[in-house]
Amino acid sequence: MTVFLSALVIGGLTLWLLHGIWLIGRVSTGPLVRGQSETALVMIDLQTVFWQDGPYNADQKAKAEIAILHAVERAKANGIPVIALRQEWSIPSTRVIARLTMKGAAVAGSDGTEIAAPFAGKADHTLVKRVQDGFETGALDPLLKKLGVGHLHVMGLDTAYCVAKTALAARARGYQVTIDRRTILAADQTTGDKALKQLEDNGVTLI
Repeated sequence: MTVFLSALVIGGLTLWLLHGIWLIGRVSTGPLVRGQSETALVMIDLQTVFWQDGPYNADQKAKAEIAILHAVERAKANGIPVIALRQEWSIPSTRVIARLTMKGAAVAGSDGTEIAAPFAGKADHTLVKRVQDGFETGALDPLLKKLGVGHLHVMGLDTAYCVAKTALAARARGYQVTIDRRTILAADQTTGDKALKQLEDNGVTLI
């Protein structure tokens, strides 16, 4: 009986963690864009814990920082809203996964979840995301509707994960999505390039 109960507990924990992994990587669906033609710039996960302590070299970051800040300047000069999506692992299973596989980076309440210094104060709106897909919480859809946005310029971290999943979720809702390659970073370039191919196949414009 003890062996059976132990196996049951282990099996349950395994399923719980697998569900958390599924949540992290899934792409959400939501209301389709209707009559929204404005543009917004979306900065993803440009947080201290990722920007300062992440797996990106100084040269990569320097080039991306220049490109991102130029894009922000152009957006503000043209009255285009800037939205920052900030990661916080807050779902119980994803918090555990983050602690097991990511050294606890960006767990809700931990240090470093704030927007990194080069980009602090640049966003007109800041939302918290809980998984890779920035639409998952349901907070981004109504904000974009309120702003009349139908076209997103997506930038930030990481190309293969949060950038890709947020862009795919946007396309699933009918948004036009543009990504300037200079404004994104990938920890692994091969994986990042595969993600970009998938995004292009799904109608994302790469420049």
